[in-house]
Amino acid sequence: QVQLVESGGGSVQPGGSLRLSCAASGSIFNIARMGWYRQASGKQRESVATITSGGNTNYADSVKGRFTISRDNARITVYLQMNSLKPEDTAVYYCYLKIGYSDFWGQGTQITVSS
Repeated sequence: QVQLVESGGGSVQPGGSLRLSCAASGSIFNIARMGWYRQASGKQRESVATITSGGNTNYADSVKGRFTISRDNARITVYLQMNSLKPEDTAVYYCYLKIGYSDFWGQGTQITVSS
């Protein structure tokens, strides 16, 4: 069993910053990829940023240059530093972990960007 615990969500004004953390625990081995997805109200879930076990990163075009994903392999934790936040970044953000052919998701944390 794998558990993902997210933290760092909240409300911020446009232009502000937030940092999300996601700590994984349980039967974890051969992690292929970790990352963050988001789902805005009335929209489909979309990939925000992912990072492979080798450190290769991939970002959605909408967040490139503003968001940075990183991971601590020893703590099995993935981070998302979000800068220059915009109202359109408002969504529930989900941590994601891929092990082999299995996908695991966090419970989600709300990010609201509003003045």
